[in-house]
Amino acid sequence: MNSGIDQIGAVIPARLNSERLPNKALMEICGRPIIHHLLDRVTACKHLTTKNTVVCVTQEKSDDPLVESVEAYGAQIFRGSTNDIIDRFNAAMDHYNFDAVVQIDGDDPLSATEYMNITMDKLLSEPSVDIVTCKGLPLGTAVKSFTRHAMKRVLKHYFSGQNDTGFIYFFTKSGLCKQLDIEPISPDHIFDAARLTLDYEQDFAMFSALLKDIYKPNHLLGLTQVLQYLREHPEVVAINSGLDEDYWDRTREKVDLKFKDKNGTLQRITI
Repeated sequence: MNSGIDQIGAVIPARLNSERLPNKALMEICGRPIIHHLLDRVTACKHLTTKNTVVCVTQEKSDDPLVESVEAYGAQIFRGSTNDIIDRFNAAMDHYNFDAVVQIDGDDPLSATEYMNITMDKLLSEPSVDIVTCKGLPLGTAVKSFTRHAMKRVLKHYFSGQNDTGFIYFFTKSGLCKQLDIEPISPDHIFDAARLTLDYEQDFAMFSALLKDIYKPNHLLGLTQVLQYLREHPEVVAINSGLDEDYWDRTREKVDLKFKDKNGTLQRITI
């Protein structure tokens, strides 16, 4: 076991001033804001509660309504840099004294609770590993867990303060951290046609159709159930199909991440 990890938490980056879909975290489905649907899944993780789940927002006044919504749910808030998520996460981990965190994206309201448990369990059991990630899951369901040591290593070497897109690549594509990938634990968790991240109006329409059919208060649906519904309802999958190419084109265009490698040489991450 990793004896250096005592305090565990969750960090979730979120902001309301989004270019493509402003205020998306507070858009409502089934009478509840998107951020509450996500917090349901995060706080269901066996390592997490509302007390150690932190939504990391910006210091911009535009995020004040998001702060109010998160606090009304009972989760925690940290306010930090607008564009430098590495700095925002590091400051949040220092503030809450977390030794390791599950990292969930605020754009992914159906993030897989199962893999929050799995990635943190693996991180706890493998002292030499810095970050545990998922591969092979539908876009918008995967999560990561990483240590405070990994955070400090990235903080020491990163060179791009504008990293709100692609920040995780400092952990996974720089060679600074030892990464372990988790494969899907069930063939039921593999469904490439599903797009479960919230960036466009079509994504919101898809989530609305899905949750209006399957959401039940105080009943958390597992990834198997979510994907089974989508397999049985191709018309829902079709609502936001075809957006992935635009999504990845924009990501490649915006990612401009520089860091100094272990030899002090300036490097650039490309995807």
